[in-house]
Amino acid sequence: MAGIYIHVPFCSKRCTYCDFFSSTNMQNKETYVDSVVKELELRKEYLSGEGIGTIYFGGGTPSQLDIRAFERIFETITRLYQIDEDAEITLEANPDDMTPGYVEGIATLPFNRVSMGVQSFKDEDLHFLNRRHDSRQAFKAIALCKENGFTNLSIDLIYGLPGQSMEDWQFNLAEAIRLDIPHLSSYHLIYEEGTPLFRQLHAGKVKPVMEELSVAMFTELIDTLTDAGYEQYEISNFAKNKLYSRHNSSYWKGIKYLGVGPSAHSFDGKTRQWNVSSMTKYFKGIAAGFPDVEMEELDTKTSYNDFIITGLRTMWGVDLHELQKLYGEELLTYCMKQAAPHLKNGLLVNADSVLKLTRQGIFISDGIMSDLLYV
Repeated sequence: MAGIYIHVPFCSKRCTYCDFFSSTNMQNKETYVDSVVKELELRKEYLSGEGIGTIYFGGGTPSQLDIRAFERIFETITRLYQIDEDAEITLEANPDDMTPGYVEGIATLPFNRVSMGVQSFKDEDLHFLNRRHDSRQAFKAIALCKENGFTNLSIDLIYGLPGQSMEDWQFNLAEAIRLDIPHLSSYHLIYEEGTPLFRQLHAGKVKPVMEELSVAMFTELIDTLTDAGYEQYEISNFAKNKLYSRHNSSYWKGIKYLGVGPSAHSFDGKTRQWNVSSMTKYFKGIAAGFPDVEMEELDTKTSYNDFIITGLRTMWGVDLHELQKLYGEELLTYCMKQAAPHLKNGLLVNADSVLKLTRQGIFISDGIMSDLLYV
């Protein structure tokens, strides 16, 4: 079943490392909701009537919207789209937004999954990242979600911060396990061009962790969570009791999705398109009835490359029968030729005609994927 992604760009302040499209101007919220509602109407045929299996509010900071805003958006979605009764409906949230009243409010809405940007349970890390919350608020937000019936919880954790020790990272992992969080997304800090963190790096104000420590932290992440009963179902994502992110998994499995809101991306199986990364231009296009979008037609080579990259990132791997069916014998032969050295060296495994990264291969996954791409 298809998915709907809604990008909520509002942030009360920017984190030093984030390069997602966002705005600290809170005066446009009403216009934003009006535009999202209208875009959902304008593009109701995009998914060709397919049922909706996942809805994901991402950002930015979706928890900056009030309950009435969500009610309007959900009313539009349920009126125009066929929502599966078992649909996964996720809200991304900041811990400091999760007050008792707010959590009680979202519990009355169709949300059944909450993903929180905790990033760290250590206050010094949160201060460095310019996060709005502290560790106390993170603990409280998790407790409030559980008290209000949200059992499908996910948190983000970042490692590889300047000055972060292995002991610091072990503490964060131990806290997540202690809190019995069923899903974790964990990423190494990246110095994205254009961010304050990138400027700090090039001004010599921060120093990246050594590569040896980065590798050790990733190893600790995998080992600790595996021992605690989590599956590493995607390179950066771990789940217990098969509570995978169904929405994000749909991206990796090539399932169609409609992206709504400024900068949101969409995929209909043949093309990718993305909304303009500008509030003003987005509002103007929607008001005129002509969303401001760019589009990319996916040729065979591009589609094959996407199939390889997304498949190898996951525990489900690259189905070679499906590859042959979609792209033909020539690209299957090419794939296996490129994979041969990695199969020989134990970095890939062919298990029942499914190519998967081995534990050793995960650590150099980018290079392996690059070798299998058709260029």
